[in-house]
Amino acid sequence: MAAGLLGVTVLAAGSLAGIGPAEANAPGHPGTPSAPAAVFTEDFESGQGAAVTSLPDYTGAAPSAETYTADPAWLTSCNGLLVSEQAPDTPPAGFSCAGYWAPNKQMAAALGTWAGGDASTNHALTAYTAGNPGAGRTELQTVRPIPLSADHRFLTFSVDAAAQNCFTNHPLLDFYLLDGDTARAASSSPIDPCQHPGQVIGGTSVGTYASDGSVLFTGDSAGIRLVNEQASGNGNDGAIDNVRLLDATPQLDQGFAPAELPVGAPTTLTFTITNTSELAAKDGWSFTARLPAGLRLDGGSAATSCGSGTATADAADGSVTVHGDLAAGQQDCTATVRLTSVNGGTYQVCGSAISDPVGLDLPGCTSVTFTAPVFDARSHGVRLSAPLLGVGPLPVSAHSCTPLPGYDSHSVLSAGLGTVGGLGALATDASGTVGDDGTRTAAAHARITGVNLLGGLITADLLGTSAQARQPLTGTGPGAITLTGATAVTNLRVAGVAVSADAAPNTTIALPLVGSLVVNQQTPVAGGKGVTVTALSLTLLTGVRVTIAQSTAALLTASDACPAS
Repeated sequence: MAAGLLGVTVLAAGSLAGIGPAEANAPGHPGTPSAPAAVFTEDFESGQGAAVTSLPDYTGAAPSAETYTADPAWLTSCNGLLVSEQAPDTPPAGFSCAGYWAPNKQMAAALGTWAGGDASTNHALTAYTAGNPGAGRTELQTVRPIPLSADHRFLTFSVDAAAQNCFTNHPLLDFYLLDGDTARAASSSPIDPCQHPGQVIGGTSVGTYASDGSVLFTGDSAGIRLVNEQASGNGNDGAIDNVRLLDATPQLDQGFAPAELPVGAPTTLTFTITNTSELAAKDGWSFTARLPAGLRLDGGSAATSCGSGTATADAADGSVTVHGDLAAGQQDCTATVRLTSVNGGTYQVCGSAISDPVGLDLPGCTSVTFTAPVFDARSHGVRLSAPLLGVGPLPVSAHSCTPLPGYDSHSVLSAGLGTVGGLGALATDASGTVGDDGTRTAAAHARITGVNLLGGLITADLLGTSAQARQPLTGTGPGAITLTGATAVTNLRVAGVAVSADAAPNTTIALPLVGSLVVNQQTPVAGGKGVTVTALSLTLLTGVRVTIAQSTAALLTASDACPAS
């Protein structure tokens, strides 16, 4: 039954009956309007019985105990009276109601029926205009300021209105919200119960009308003024009841999509501004969202569907600023911005990140998780498959099983390998780095001097290895992994025979009655996500295995097993 018309919305019977003192709308339901919260309600029932009360003599219910005034033209000539069907059969003296008294009681009863209450006891402010009031005169105005819970709130109103004698001039009711001494129109055109009734009850047109506009208040109190724009007393016969001042501040929500993705991949942060259920226009709201460090905004991606609004993203300070409007009848609108992160982790954005909110209720929390490749960088000077007596310290460097950058290094002057032989200086390092552009690099190096194994059977002045796994970021996330591995050899001899410094990967040399030796051994890691490079891999017939100068570099996913060092 609801329809937008002539600056107001006529609502179905009882549609605002549940509105009472309420908390601000809760976040978490973007696109689903909630009812506006009642700031103030006047039903003209405080202390009323069968007697008739003139509007200036009425005091509303506690705690507001509101009082009212009106222009003199609306306090005489059968106007400005609080009436119920129980009122005496004769009109009050001095109000010139003559034969027009009964219709006042009829309108109050019709409004009671419309609201779902007791028609016989319902009171309404009635006006049967026995004279010409003139246009633009105030029919009702609050005297005491109505306190608000906060500043920068959108306020609107609703009212139950009735009219008779719709064959002639109609009441034309304009509501204004008072911001200090400034009266600001709450609707774009007057309420006309004759033209747009919610129902006709016993010849009385009735309805509940909500404004199609709103007022963005900066202060902490407000007032209400009702102006009748109908100048004529020929017709212009009406009544009002259940005047409501409503906090219709839209709700701001925020959410990431997708909410889990690889580092470097773009996600969209959507801000949804949801109107309240009366769907009045809300013009001039704004906010600034400041995002956590580590998130990178796409400065040119901010956009909004909110009327003539604007959305801007400042990549330098990680903020998004949105200004916008909601048109009458508009349920919601959105603002969006793209962003990413080159660092893995979960980033949470809450209402506390919203600064300078104007005309909006703050959102709840939302989060996005960026999954980063896991560094696996390891280097060993020497590795033995079985312990041997008399073996000294064996340098091991590792930066592994973490998505965070880091560096590790070790060195010793010499290492004894018992019956296997001895080594001179050993140096190892392992690192994981993240470039400014998000490129990830796992790298490892090992360097050994003075190699003498098996009583001089294997000697070298220097053996070294390096391994690297590099992964750049693309527009959709991590790109392909590039692997490099190399072995450096200086004066390597096996049984007195020189081995080329450019030995091909996995060059195998037989050692009769001793075992076998592999030079420049290179093996893949985790299905091609990394590489291990070993300068010398010696396997003895006794089952002991010795690796000299081994480096491993890989970029793993979170689902890969964390390697042993």
